Parts: sequence; C-alpha cells; structure tokens
Amino acid sequence: MQNSKLFGRSTTAEMPIASRGDGCYIIDNTGKRYLDGCGGAAVSCLGHSDANVTAAIKAQIDELAYAHTGFFNTAPADALANKLIERAPEGIDRVYLVSGGSEAVEAAIKLARQYFVERGETQRRHIISRRQSYHGNTLGALAAGGNQWRRQQFAPILTETSFISPCYAYRDLQSGESLQAYGDRVADELEAEILRLGGDTVLAFTAEPVVGATLGAVTSVPGYFKRIREICDRYGVLLILDEVMCGMGRTGHIFACEHDTVRPDIITIAKGLGAGYQPIGAMLCSADIYQTITDGSGFFQHGHTYMGHPTAAAAALAVLGKICTDDMMQRVIMQGEKLERALNDALGQHPNVGDIRGRGLFRGVELVADRDSKKTFDPSHAVNKAVKQHAFEAGLMCYPMGGTIDGVHGDHVLLAPPFIIEDAQIDELVNKLSSAIHKAIP
Repeated sequence: MQNSKLFGRSTTAEMPIASRGDGCYIIDNTGKRYLDGCGGAAVSCLGHSDANVTAAIKAQIDELAYAHTGFFNTAPADALANKLIERAPEGIDRVYLVSGGSEAVEAAIKLARQYFVERGETQRRHIISRRQSYHGNTLGALAAGGNQWRRQQFAPILTETSFISPCYAYRDLQSGESLQAYGDRVADELEAEILRLGGDTVLAFTAEPVVGATLGAVTSVPGYFKRIREICDRYGVLLILDEVMCGMGRTGHIFACEHDTVRPDIITIAKGLGAGYQPIGAMLCSADIYQTITDGSGFFQHGHTYMGHPTAAAAALAVLGKICTDDMMQRVIMQGEKLERALNDALGQHPNVGDIRGRGLFRGVELVADRDSKKTFDPSHAVNKAVKQHAFEAGLMCYPMGGTIDGVHGDHVLLAPPFIIEDAQIDELVNKLSSAIHKAIP
C-alpha cells in the first residue's frame, strides 16, 4: 500500500492487501483468490469464514470485551480451560492462557524454573532442546529453539541452551540400523547431555512431537518419545512438549503427543487453538507442578496484559467445539491421507523430491539437488523462496523454508491446509505446488 507507515516483516516487499476470507481461500483487494495451503503458519484450521466462531466473538464483545486477570476471572476463560483439560493427556490438570505460542513457551520455561525453586532445587537451571527445532521468537523462546538461522544474529543476548540431535530418520538413519535402534541412539543423547551438565542441574527437555517450520513435518520414529520420557523420569527432568504448530487437531489428534502415547509435564499450544480468529495460546501443566506452586508461594511470578482475554477465550471455545469431535479428527486423518497420496502421485518420483512426510493435515516435502545422494541445493539458489514465489503467483499459499539440515543447507515446503479442505482443493493445492516446484527447479 503506497505511503503506508506499517513496519511489516519485510521493509522491501510489496504485499497484496487481503480483503476477505472464503472457506479455504483468502481474497485480495483485486479479487484474486489464494488457496491457503499452509493455514498461514498452521493457524487457520477452520478456514477464513467460520460463522460459528465469528458469532461467538460478536456475542462476547456485546457482553464484555476485556477484563484484566489481576482483578477478574471470566466465564469464557474458565470454560476454555475445562474443555482443554477434558481432552488433555493424562496428568495434565491446569491451563494458563496467553496470547500466542512464544508467550506459551516463555511461560513454560519460567514455570519449570519456579517449580524447582519452590522445591528447593535451586541448582536446576539448564534447558536441553534439539537442533533444528523452533519454539518461538521472544528471547527466551528463541534461546530454547535450535533454528540456527533465527538465532544467529541474536546469539550474544540469548541464554545458554544445550542441543542434541533431532529425530530425523530421513537424514540420520544409518545403513543397516533399525528404526528402534536409531530412535534409542538419538534419545540417549539426552541422557549423555544431562550427565555432562550434571544430573541435578537440568530443568527441562523441550521438543516438538512433530517438528514444524524448521524441519518440515518430521515425525519421530516409534519408541523415541517413550525412551525420552524414561530418561526425563530417571533424572527428575521436566518434559515440555511444544505443540504450538502441530497440536489442536493438526495431526489427527487434539494433542499431537497422543500418537506417541507420551506423557508430558508441560504442553504449549496456540495457532490452531484460535484458528486465526483471535490471538490466543496456552501453557498446560501437570497437577504436581500446579500443586507445588500452590503449596509454596501460591503465585506464579509471570503474567501478560492480555492473558485470559475473554473475547479470545470465547473464540477458542467455539473453535474447540468444532475440532473436538470424532468426525473432525477422522476428517483430518482422511483428508491427510488423500493429500499424502496426491503428493506421492505428483511428486513421489520427481528427481528433486527427496522425502514426503508428515501426519494428518501436516505434511512436508523435502527438496534435494540429487535424490539418490540426498545432496542439497546450493543455498545461494534460494530454491525454497522461488517455490513460494511461483506458488503465490499461481494463487497458492505454502510455507517453504531453507536451512533444513543445519540452518544453511536444505530446502523444504510445509503444508498445513484448513481441516475443511475438500478433495478438489487438495488437487488444486498439489497441482499448483507441483507447477511451482517445476518452475523453481528448471
């Protein structure tokens, strides 16, 4: 927009003006339609024109738009917390509402520290994460993530975090190694790092059950998270699972960790929780953690102005009313399988597609210069950016990223379309993505 004073993500890019939404599409001010193949950033799980959610927002604003949580609780916040705990993994008992994923991760890290302080274990101070992970963009969340590109320029002001290998079988499974042996090997890096730091000095290990933006919908191998849980229990380390991108039904389970039957101590959620209709996120914790704070200081030394926002909570409650049904989760699984088949049919034998992966409506396509050797493209070619540009010109929103392997090398495309996507729209998505890949890789 000419003469705009908006400080956007890019100071040089000219962005089209989004004017309205229509199901799986965003329409700009010229009337051009864009199929949202990535949910923005895995946010818009119900598309862009859900009448039930917008009605819930309007009704709440008519009653009460905002009340500060230092003075009041509200009915929508209470109802949302109860609804989340109804579906939460075993042992998860309390919900701390915030405004987004980075805030949720910040809250998780601070709660982990305060939990141990109140237990008298003040020596616990270390966080362990995985390389090529992403946990948010505030300084605390950025420090906990292993996305080297995002961390690089801010590294001098980030708190120290230890990193172990991701569970990334496509790249790291050794010749002749079974999936079980591989999962145990990379999980055992956690124990080695705990012992290196000092067994009683580690606060928490944090991981995404399905790695999102940084690796492109990489799932763990069977048994990996079981071993991780055992190691955490052995040393009294809290397990924080970051489901900001992969949770809230995106993989076919309300909580993504259900697939791996792993019991976390803390979970972070956002994105699909509000489906883009309102900014909201949450940090969920175990009854033990909550009771420790209650029996100690009785006060979590943390907070944000807009936490527990009643309008945002009303929107999220309406979203959960849609996604927390067997029919919707079955639909995510079914449409996810159709998307996987369509991707394999169109790109499975493409010489520059190395891997097609994911779960539910959370899928990734890894691009390579050579399929057999898995050699990556020269980063200077910026293949991921070219794919995004060609797709967007054709009316498709997708989420390509570079630096898949180490923050510099590797390219992938992340797909996270709305749960309401129809068969014809899956075909449109795959056709436009295939064309964009062909144009980006002559």
